[in-house]
Amino acid sequence: MASDRTDQAIESLQTTVNDLFQQLPNLRHGELIAQALALIVRLSGDDIDRLDWKILNASLQDMERAFSTFYPYRHVRKVAIFGSARISPDTEEYQMAREFARCVTAQGYMVITGAGGGIMQAGNEGAGADQSFGLNIQLPFEQGANPFIEGDPKLIPFKYFFTRKVFFLRESDALALFPGGFGTQDEAFECLTLTQTGKSAPVPLVLIDKPGGSYWHDWAEYVDKQLLKRGLISSDDPSLYTITEDLDVAREAISSFYRVYHSSRYVGEQLVVRLKSDLTDESVALLNENFADILVKGTIEKSQALPQEAQDETSEFPRLVLNFNQKDSGRLYRFIATVNQLGTPTSQEVSAHPERK
Repeated sequence: MASDRTDQAIESLQTTVNDLFQQLPNLRHGELIAQALALIVRLSGDDIDRLDWKILNASLQDMERAFSTFYPYRHVRKVAIFGSARISPDTEEYQMAREFARCVTAQGYMVITGAGGGIMQAGNEGAGADQSFGLNIQLPFEQGANPFIEGDPKLIPFKYFFTRKVFFLRESDALALFPGGFGTQDEAFECLTLTQTGKSAPVPLVLIDKPGGSYWHDWAEYVDKQLLKRGLISSDDPSLYTITEDLDVAREAISSFYRVYHSSRYVGEQLVVRLKSDLTDESVALLNENFADILVKGTIEKSQALPQEAQDETSEFPRLVLNFNQKDSGRLYRFIATVNQLGTPTSQEVSAHPERK
């Protein structure tokens, strides 16, 4: 009897796969779907264990849930809030995290947290469930989701830390870190590593402590003494983050990052920087004068959308195109700051901050 059910299941699966292959030429992303299916087929012929298949299956399930949950909100900018799960609601750090979340959602952002207690709970409380996401992972020594995101459809359960981290960084347009333990330190260095190596698009990173607190200042002293002074990082790498105990400074570090700069991507070897408003020729000349050191060849040039960006939703935006050396990320952040200073957003962009992605 069990064998009959298995045979029926296999037959049904074969029918579904055959139907999908017939539809592939008509699907919008048919070529990529075909590549993914081909990868699964190749794996099925390899000598991998049952545990390997369980890991692959659980990872894909993590991603499926996250993709489908975030998709309706793909045009809304989001701020990820990190910090200790062990900080109690009566502390100054908790209250600051709650207020920070309340303020950024009032500006139009949504908030992403790890859905746990402490700083994560403060973020969901300040933002409210309607403007919150929770990326939850079950740990043996901590409870499930906090009461401010529990039961919300935007609470996403993850089996693995690595898939959870992918979506924290993929979906976030800004990162705010409050004091925390190993997990918070891991997130801080992971964000910096991906940005420094060009594996993540530039986003503002703010490190927030209570007034008079030394958590991030002590961290910065370690970075300066053990990394910077030994030549293990670039002298401009501290430009990748802002340390503050003032929530107004934290909010400004995020909002000013997107004043004129919108986003960026690579087309071949060229970095394409999308802008919310055009720059003057004089401003571009100034950028070339001050940032020639980050180019491997050529100059910084104004451009419209490249042919490869024809289907891009930002195709109407003006652009800057440059052959960035892909190693001076701190200088790239200074470049973006200068672009934001030189450009002038329209009155609509000022009143409607943040713009839809």
